[in-house]
Amino acid sequence: MLAQYGTEFALIALAHLLAVISPGPDFLMTVRQSVRHGFHTGSWTAIGIGTGIMVHVAYTVLGIAVLLRDNPTLFQLVRYAGALYLVWLGWQCLRSGGAASAEVNGKPEPTPSVWQAFRIGFLTNALNPKATLFFLALFTSIVSLSTPWPVQVGYGLWMMVVTALWFVLVAWLMVRPPVRAMFLRAGIWFDRVLGVLLWLVAVRLIGL
Repeated sequence: MLAQYGTEFALIALAHLLAVISPGPDFLMTVRQSVRHGFHTGSWTAIGIGTGIMVHVAYTVLGIAVLLRDNPTLFQLVRYAGALYLVWLGWQCLRSGGAASAEVNGKPEPTPSVWQAFRIGFLTNALNPKATLFFLALFTSIVSLSTPWPVQVGYGLWMMVVTALWFVLVAWLMVRPPVRAMFLRAGIWFDRVLGVLLWLVAVRLIGL
């Protein structure tokens, strides 16, 4: 079935690839989770980010994207919710003891479980207003109204897999010994910089 929509799929795949490799909250969280806790945690964070794509696909296919586009107040609430989550993530980075020490109450910080790593990745993407804007533009300008919903879901599955694979690659690169050692030498400043960057992204999203 997808063969009938080759041109549409190619445009979507290219637009998505360019969007996913551009730095943003997903990238920042993958870097932090990988450097701080290792490849296992970083890769499950990446899988969570990829799965979060399906949230955007779901509301787009269900027509909620049109409601968001035509209702500025509702869309603004979505943007504020996403920005507040980024502020919270930034605060977690700023109050951290640093990537090198990683301690809580004087004890080594426990490694997040698979579910915890997956959840933070999933929420980072699902609540990212940047992703909402991207999918609103993508599915209202490239995807035809006549494209069946199973095909649209297929597009979403493709983007989910590509997103997860890209951030798994980012996680792998971040745990290469020279790269990880460089970040760990930065100590507490590594988390501080990430926290400030997340706050700057949040401020930009709410238009302050």
